[in-house]
Amino acid sequence: MKTKIFLSILAFGVIVSAIGQNTIELTFTAIESTDYEQLDSIKVMNSTQGGDTVLFYPDTVLLLNYQVGISETNTSLEGFQVFQNFPNPVNDHTSITFYVPKRDNVRLIVTDIFGRELFKHELILDQGYHTYSFTPGNGNLFLFTIQWRKNSSSIKILKNNSVSNSKSKLVYIGGDDLSSKLKSTVGIQNFQFSLDDTLLYIGYYNTLQSGMLDKPQESGDYTFQFATNIPCPGTPTLEYEGQVYNTIQIFNQCWLKENLNVGMMIGAHDDMEDNGIIEKYCYVTNPDSCTKYGGLYQWDEMMQYITTQGTKGICPPNWHIPTDQECKILVGHVDSQYPVGDPEWDDDGWRGYDAGERLKTQSGWYNNGNGTDLYSFSALPGGYHYYNGINGFFMGLGEDGSFWSSTEYDIDHMWHWYLTYSKSEVFRDDGGKNYGRSVRCVRD
Repeated sequence: MKTKIFLSILAFGVIVSAIGQNTIELTFTAIESTDYEQLDSIKVMNSTQGGDTVLFYPDTVLLLNYQVGISETNTSLEGFQVFQNFPNPVNDHTSITFYVPKRDNVRLIVTDIFGRELFKHELILDQGYHTYSFTPGNGNLFLFTIQWRKNSSSIKILKNNSVSNSKSKLVYIGGDDLSSKLKSTVGIQNFQFSLDDTLLYIGYYNTLQSGMLDKPQESGDYTFQFATNIPCPGTPTLEYEGQVYNTIQIFNQCWLKENLNVGMMIGAHDDMEDNGIIEKYCYVTNPDSCTKYGGLYQWDEMMQYITTQGTKGICPPNWHIPTDQECKILVGHVDSQYPVGDPEWDDDGWRGYDAGERLKTQSGWYNNGNGTDLYSFSALPGGYHYYNGINGFFMGLGEDGSFWSSTEYDIDHMWHWYLTYSKSEVFRDDGGKNYGRSVRCVRD
């Protein structure tokens, strides 16, 4: 049976009075396809301000003061913490873990929705993490309270209404002193955060990693997906504008497996216009090229004349043009030497070690410069189009594959990612928006 783990990061917000403060609660779980897995740790990187911190299960409490932009330890509770039970809602039984900073008397109280005490235990517990198994009886809402010294912390436990248990049970599972894994106060305080910052969460499970970007503004639930090289769970295919696309799950990202092919073909010497009609270039103005390699789009046309990165653009509903950061996550996932979050991906030029080789198809590239397609992304050498204001030119078919991101470098140049037959790496560059490049969409 697979181990199930539930992680919580509590990010505390602006202090609004002398006795209270706004709180953001970010709740993390991990799955592989649809099965829950044990998540070893989370690395949180601030993509806006820089800096990072690592959260080890179950020491996953991070306090962020928005007003001064720094974290602080939970001095009011002296490190004492009860973590949300998992699973929740409960079917048969659920696990509850809490941390005791120092050996002392601990009181456990379980009440139902009416305040009636179901359990009340007092015992001496050593410093460390302790886990109980709770089986709910009749009722659908319970309050689990733990008191240590002068501190008290509670969680709400929901019961699945379709499950009937006649008797409640509370059983001690065991404890573990994981103090060696605790994040030091100094390390946490070096991590800065403001409400407008973009954070990169990287989850670790065995030898795998999964990453996602977020700009947290309110409490929410997040699930790290560790499945890869399979159709996206729940969305194996997608029909859009009369064409069926396959999907591919690469850890926490769900991509279209084929280049986008939507819109009306225009001539090589024509410029794309904001006329309410999606326009595309097909290599050498041959519709068969679009069927095989997808369309080539200028940046503005792809974005539908909106400059907000991550916009839907010409992608299907609930999908969007990938940001430069999402492209960094993709190449970091697939590269064997430079993982997600490595500064290697922040520079332009040829980046990584073998990400390009692992993204390219196993055939179709010039001079046997094929890839391994290890993650079934199936990048094709569809070439690109260049428009100089008067004439247009096609180049690179069979040799190069060039993919837009939705992120601007400056007003005239946009980040894109480029693969070629002669390289195992990927090329990150800021290109002019008048180029026609391939488009891959990623699910929201």
